[in-house]
Amino acid sequence: MAKEFRKKEDEGNDLVKRFEEHLRKKKTEFFEIEAFEEIIDFYMLRSKFNKALQAVNLAINQYPFSTQFITTKAQVLSQLGEYEEALELLDQAGNLQPNDAEIMLTRGSILTLQGKHKEAIESYEQALEFAEDKDEVYYNIGLAYQHSESYELAIEAYKNAVEFNINHEGALYELAYCLDVTGQLESSVSYYKKFIDEDPYSASAWYNLGIVYNKLGQYDEALKAYDFATTIDDTFASAYFNIGNTYMNLSEFTKALDSFKKTIELEGPSAEVYCSIGAAYENLEQYDLGLKYFQKAAKLDNLYDEAWFGAGACLEKQEKWYQALHFYNKALKLHVENPEYWKAIAHAEFKVGNIVSSIDAYEEASKLDPKDKEIWLNWSFIYYEQGDHQKALDVLSHALHDNPDDAEILYRMTIYLIEAGNYKEAFNYLENALILDFDGHSTLFEFFPKLETQKALYKIIEQFRKDNS
Repeated sequence: MAKEFRKKEDEGNDLVKRFEEHLRKKKTEFFEIEAFEEIIDFYMLRSKFNKALQAVNLAINQYPFSTQFITTKAQVLSQLGEYEEALELLDQAGNLQPNDAEIMLTRGSILTLQGKHKEAIESYEQALEFAEDKDEVYYNIGLAYQHSESYELAIEAYKNAVEFNINHEGALYELAYCLDVTGQLESSVSYYKKFIDEDPYSASAWYNLGIVYNKLGQYDEALKAYDFATTIDDTFASAYFNIGNTYMNLSEFTKALDSFKKTIELEGPSAEVYCSIGAAYENLEQYDLGLKYFQKAAKLDNLYDEAWFGAGACLEKQEKWYQALHFYNKALKLHVENPEYWKAIAHAEFKVGNIVSSIDAYEEASKLDPKDKEIWLNWSFIYYEQGDHQKALDVLSHALHDNPDDAEILYRMTIYLIEAGNYKEAFNYLENALILDFDGHSTLFEFFPKLETQKALYKIIEQFRKDNS
């Protein structure tokens, strides 16, 4: 199988070399339709859309009445953001072949990219009449409804897709997501079991039941379902991968590693699986091995931000702050709106003594995820450590706008107010914190190691307990 694939890939590369030679020398050369298809696919798979456009333009010159190449050009143009030109081309193709489902599907996907979901759905519904793969059309209708947050209609479309093809993994997965969002996932277990009743030896049905159980947090049931899937089909790589993820949720990291390695054995390496292996080693506190696999993932796909972030996390655990910062920044460049990345950078900057950079990073993180109390607590602690109690209090005041009932923030406000000498105000915050989480008061003693202060606080807390018992 591997030799056959390599042979096919070599043939594809030879065609691409011929095509690029044609472009360089501007010499006339004729390509068969199948050759053009391979050349265009080669460029599209590698996101070389300008080269794909050159290839499809030449194909149209040689085959001017091929609606297939006109449709392909529209797909290439949509990848380059040229939506209007792409839609005009599809109108031309539609005039030549008014019943071509592929033209309608392509129009629908471009309209979806433009956010014109209603028009996209109309185009997909037209395609239903002529398309052979109706499951794929319903799947696209479901995605369009899902993007417009019409989850009930998306559920209906995905169910239609599954009725046509029980093995449509995308439809089954998105269906589970929509059922989860609408709070119907638990009641839908019987829906998924229906497919197993119809075909007990359907690996796909067991696999998707596993996904539902996993989303419900019923990990033991998920493992049983995935195990049935792999028993029926011992080459089911996705099922092994999900077994690994379920073991990660159960903190059984060694078992997770075995499943992830089995996935690679079956379908070859990928950035996602290498990252999962890296995370398993990180949780086993084998940080060097974790780093090795995160770096392998980044080498396979240098745009995979999770790989760079995972490498940084392994280095942070070893307190190699400068190196960690380097990897965190690489992750951030790829996903600048990820609050976790900003938070990690802020912490690393603080550790290397770049206080201003740390504060700036915490500020960015707080804008992206104001509900994350750890951001506010760590940010305020920088000012507290510098003795600037007022700025520390200002940060926590902002935190309370988004987290008004968070006991930990209220206890920290109490600490900063005591340090600032505002005892009356501190007592008000302490009282509210005790109401929300009485046991959380132990954090106070970490900040006040002096015995006399601890005694005074203990006395106030005991009085509160008596008054409220």
